[in-house]
This record gives sequence, C-alpha cells and structure tokens, in this order.
Amino acid sequence: MFKTMKGMLLTLLAASLVLTMVGCSGKAAGSDKVVIYTNADEEAVSAMETSLKNGGFEGQYVLQSLGTSELGGKLIAEGSKIEADLVTMSSYFLESAQSKNAMFKDLEFETGAIDSYPAYYAPVLGNTGSIFVNTEVLKEKGLPVPTSINDLTKPEYKGLVSIPNIMDSSTAWLLVQSVISQYGEDGANDVFKNLIANVGPHLESSGSGPIKKVQAGEVAAGFGLRHQAVKAKESGAPIDFIDPSEGNFSLTEAVAVVNKDNETTKLAMKMAETIIKDARAELIKSYPVALYEGETVSDVNKPAHAMNFESPLTVELLKQHQDIFNAAK
Repeated sequence: MFKTMKGMLLTLLAASLVLTMVGCSGKAAGSDKVVIYTNADEEAVSAMETSLKNGGFEGQYVLQSLGTSELGGKLIAEGSKIEADLVTMSSYFLESAQSKNAMFKDLEFETGAIDSYPAYYAPVLGNTGSIFVNTEVLKEKGLPVPTSINDLTKPEYKGLVSIPNIMDSSTAWLLVQSVISQYGEDGANDVFKNLIANVGPHLESSGSGPIKKVQAGEVAAGFGLRHQAVKAKESGAPIDFIDPSEGNFSLTEAVAVVNKDNETTKLAMKMAETIIKDARAELIKSYPVALYEGETVSDVNKPAHAMNFESPLTVELLKQHQDIFNAAK
C-alpha cells in the first residue's frame, strides 16, 4: 500500500514538473525545436520540408498544418504568445496580425523579391485567378467563349457556371477583387447578383471545386486558380483558360518569424531564409508566379491582365468584400 501511494505521489510530482516546464509557451523548457505553423497545401509543404532537410535542419523543427481561418484566428488572438516560432500564411493575415499585435521580427536577410513587401515577411508562393472553360461543353451548348467575368452573368450561362464561395475559399477573393476593381462597389452588386443566380448549386466551398466541375463537364465555365487550368489543358483535357478583362488578381502566401527574442527565434530566422532561397525552385513548378529576381515562368503562365487591388489586402478588407458578395445573394 505504501509503495503504491509512493508511486502515485512520484507520478504526480513528475507530471507537475512537466507542466511547469511547458509553461505558457506551449513547449517544454529547454526545447530548441522550431515550431512551424502553415496553411500551405501538400505540394508547398513538401517543397519547404525538402529545403529544410537539405539545409541541415532535419530533426530541428516540428511542422503543423492548419486551415487558413484557424491559423488566422490564432495569429490575431494569441499574437507573439502563439506556440509557433515560424509561420507561413496568406500575407493579408500576416499584415493584419502584425498591425494588431506587432508580433513578427524583421527578416535579417536580403530576399531579392521583385516587388516591395513589409520588412517582416517574404513571399513563399503566389496564386493568380482566371476564367476557364470546357471547350466541349461550350460547343455542345452553343455558348460563346467568355472574355470577362461579366459575360458569365448572361442568361445563356444559367446553371452552367461554377465559382468558389468567398466565405470558404480565398480563391474566391481573386474574383471579387476583379469585379469590385472594375465596376465599383455599386456596380459589383449587380454583377454578383446575376452571377450567383447563374451559379445556382455550383457555389463551391473549395477553391479547386470549380476546375473539377468544369473538367467533369458538369458546367461550361468556372473561375479559379489559373495554373490549375493551364495544367489541365496541358494534360489533354478539353479545358481552356481566359484572362478576364476585369483583371488577373493575385494572392501570396509568405513566411514570417515570430519575435520571441530567443535562440529558437534565431534558428527560425535561418529556416525562413532557407525556405525562401532553396524551396522556390520546386515551389515555382507548382505555383508558376515569379516572385524573386532571376525567376522566370513560361509564357503560358503569364496572365494577360495582371493587376493589384488599389487598397492593401487585410482581413478587414476581406470582411468588407464578403459582406458585398453576401448582400447580392
């Protein structure tokens, strides 16, 4: 009985010590492993992990994948108290989190990025939006090839269009930016109202949902990520892509280091540099958008109407655009 009680007390004491060591940071004291949080998809995660392994960082980090909304919520709510030391995330969420919490450390290396970015992050990959069509369905239905998002609101496209839902997918924001930029908020309401009516049951929760429906021939046209349509066409599918006259808008995912001012932060900074400098060769194959000096993409991957939204992209702006879109339903 005494031995049993003694064992239980020792177990409780050990557990108490572990909890004390873990503390508020969420990881054991003395642990020097970098915790990486990312919203990236499988291809991007693979490229980043390969670069870290080849850079000699194997066994020095723990990577956790989270959804964009979940990770964004943690960044906004927890600030620098978040468990992560390194984050790859949609850049507009990083900017909102930095504005609210001042949680990221300025990068300590030259990135060589083509465009200008805040000092605390560097882009990892870029995504661009476009229209795409199933050429066989267009022919079968006798439909004209659309040249704009507004064309997809015409009566002949009713029930034959698929787009992502901005409440679920950041890809949809590329479409919404195009429409608002071209027609203004008042004009956008009419475009969205007619577009949503034509979409009907084909409003998708996933950014890749529309290309899948267009490939399957369930609809004639859709909006989504341009490089997915390029890849589908090159594979021999009856797919073509159209750069809308309203513009090809883009979103970036970027890497940032949480400013905890310790040895793990220093290691995280080295990993961030490795991801930027060594993972890009693989990343640009899956996400063919040139972001750094010296990078090139084939002509087929260059959008005809590349544009940037006039206002900085933030979570607050996304919410405004969601409200505009939803008001048209």
